[in-house]
Amino acid sequence: NETQYLQSLHFSMIKDESNMTWHTMPLPIVLSIDDDKKQAIEEAGKTGIKLIFDQKTIGMMTKIQIYPHRKEERVARKFSISSTNHPVVKMIMDNGDWLIGGELTVFNKITWDDGLDKYRLTPNEIKKRIQNEHHDAVFAFQLRNPIHNGHALLLKSTHEMLKKKGYRSPVLLLHPLGGYTKDDDVPLYHRIKQHEALLEDGVLDPEQTIMAIFPSPMSYAGPTEVLWHCRARMVCGAKYYIVGRDPAGLAHPERPECDLFDPTHGAKVLLNAPLLDNLEIVPFTVVAYNKTTKTMELFDPERKNEFEFISGTKMRKLARNQEQPPEGFMAAKAWQVISDYYRLK
Repeated sequence: NETQYLQSLHFSMIKDESNMTWHTMPLPIVLSIDDDKKQAIEEAGKTGIKLIFDQKTIGMMTKIQIYPHRKEERVARKFSISSTNHPVVKMIMDNGDWLIGGELTVFNKITWDDGLDKYRLTPNEIKKRIQNEHHDAVFAFQLRNPIHNGHALLLKSTHEMLKKKGYRSPVLLLHPLGGYTKDDDVPLYHRIKQHEALLEDGVLDPEQTIMAIFPSPMSYAGPTEVLWHCRARMVCGAKYYIVGRDPAGLAHPERPECDLFDPTHGAKVLLNAPLLDNLEIVPFTVVAYNKTTKTMELFDPERKNEFEFISGTKMRKLARNQEQPPEGFMAAKAWQVISDYYRLK
């Protein structure tokens, strides 16, 4: 409803009126409608509406409330910019001028029938699996890109760190983002296949990994979105959260040579955020490709000439051109998945 929308917009939190507790909610999840739909609902005197997707009724919204969608205010507060050259800002500005909210009832678990539904686990399903497999610590990794050997190194290092803390069976929640991403990002299906290849080859230990799709769209809202990503993983049972450089950022839409957000602020915001006291932030150590050893290693500024930073942009360019990355950058089977995607695109 509008009260919760304003709480999210201004406080990045919403209040549970049933027990008067606050919960992190930095990005409002809303449904917009246009003038025609608003008029039709009001003229019919509706107090509830059916929610239909792909010609199927998937739920009901009751005790509905319709209120103005002040789009420019929303994007300015949450994205620090109102330029429609930002892809998600454009989506919001193109949406209807009204928001509709109410009490939501979903009839069945949503399925996509795309071959990936087995990975679409709810938070309760993830927690049940953690319990059934007797894991005593969960560390989560947010990603929207393919995994290279540098990521794998950091994930293994985090697992070892937790073992040294005394945990018997730490588990990685590999939680790739499953909603909207920019056109130049690798689509979900191919990312999942790439992750599967890493698990099959043992680059990631399948006995110490739970892979599940995080259904959220990517908003590219910087530190504000990082709060959302982190809170969602806490709900899934994560106690430790790996956060990297500029984890929800992109180039400035008006000045592409600049970052829209400070790349370090995501981690800093999490370290100081209210309501995240039960979570420990694991900084994403800088990893680069060592040209001498032909491996991904922790970057050493004292030996900076030995290292090369291979950005996501460069990785995608290599794949588009059907070129091989440097030896040791990514497991061969996993790279083949990405290369095949660009070859057939």
